[in-house]
Amino acid sequence: MRLLHYSDIENAHDDPDRVARLAGLIDELRGEDAVVCGTGDNVAPGVLPLVTRGEQALDFFEVVDPDFSTFGNHDFDFGIDRTAELVARSPQRWLSANVSRNGDRFAGVDPWAIRTVDGARVGFLGLTDPTTPSGSDSAAALEFADPTERTNRAVEALEERGAEYVVVLSHLGRADDRLAAACDVDVVLGGHVHSERVERVAGTLLTRPGDGGRTVLEVDLETREVTRHPVEEAAPEEALAERYRRRLDATGLDEVVGRVDDPIERTEREAFRGESRVGNFVADAYRWAAERELGTNPPVVGLQNSGGIRTGPPLAGEVTVGDLVSLVPFEEAMAVAELSGRELRAVFREAADTTGFGESDWWHAHVSGARLVYDYADDALLEAHVDGDPVDDDARYRLAVSEFLLNTDAEFPTLTERAALGRYDVQYEVLADYARTVGIDPELEGRVTRQGL
Repeated sequence: MRLLHYSDIENAHDDPDRVARLAGLIDELRGEDAVVCGTGDNVAPGVLPLVTRGEQALDFFEVVDPDFSTFGNHDFDFGIDRTAELVARSPQRWLSANVSRNGDRFAGVDPWAIRTVDGARVGFLGLTDPTTPSGSDSAAALEFADPTERTNRAVEALEERGAEYVVVLSHLGRADDRLAAACDVDVVLGGHVHSERVERVAGTLLTRPGDGGRTVLEVDLETREVTRHPVEEAAPEEALAERYRRRLDATGLDEVVGRVDDPIERTEREAFRGESRVGNFVADAYRWAAERELGTNPPVVGLQNSGGIRTGPPLAGEVTVGDLVSLVPFEEAMAVAELSGRELRAVFREAADTTGFGESDWWHAHVSGARLVYDYADDALLEAHVDGDPVDDDARYRLAVSEFLLNTDAEFPTLTERAALGRYDVQYEVLADYARTVGIDPELEGRVTRQGL
């Protein structure tokens, strides 16, 4: 009995070849003893997801025909009514033990299910990160119950019905460890965090295939052995690739807004391991736009959260609006907040580890107009300068960010709606305007120094 685990496809939807190879690989591995499981963020984000409001995922689901899926936080990007519609139109069975609406099952989704696989009764349940509503206006209309309590309840029901194994489809990220330690489950198929993982915690197997549709993990449920299958080696489903190409051609986002001679990388390292050229580009654009709107007194700092930068192909050669949409593929405006120096320093400190999302040495902020020194060994912000001067706790500063950060306490808790001065263009429109006016030529400048790693 085998589990085929994929997760966090996200902007693979913008790469017809990769999404077609992912589908081809799953088809190649499929068999009567296999259950195909998706663990969230397989509808969005990306350019095509944004333009089609998730419609493109139905093309993928139709070909792959998954057995089970659960919700990721970005599966609510286009509103819960749209999510419910996509659930109803997709072929797989969706599971969620901890998401409800007005006390009822959201979209009629079951909390758990039992499947007989190769002669064994296997129970499956789904879980989504409870912090999802704080970062999504639409998901705020839903209730997200405690994952541990709902898992224990589901395990009891499954065991009463003869389940010999219990498999969790999880979009909890690093909270998978706590779940494994607190609940009697056999396997947690994880998502949300974008690094690959195969580990055992308290006797439970935990897996994550990473993001971007690059890997499928095959789990032998009986032996708990895991085989990693790279998508790039698979034969593509050509008909699916062609459907995606037609959708991309129809987006109308091919206006060239700049040129990059030295390619700007967009890997996980550039997003989460401190200062990077791509992070500087986005933060510079925010700062530029805010100063154009509000002036430079008090000083303006640009800040882009690392999780909001999507990995993908480098920005190189002619850069289009579509390329910049793929970098920050959200319908989120750039916002400006006003903070005291004390509050600004708190925001900078929170960049070291905002929510427990990701790895312990990740850095969660790209900045413009500031220089920071952080020591991980002492968990301390050693230096913080704005415009070359030390941050004054009693002075006032303005911070240009995505409005998302004002609506969630899961990333930078110090940032709240009460600090907002105003909202401006959508993020990618700010980037496009900046590219047209200033250009795209970011450099590394020592804006973030990380010590003690």
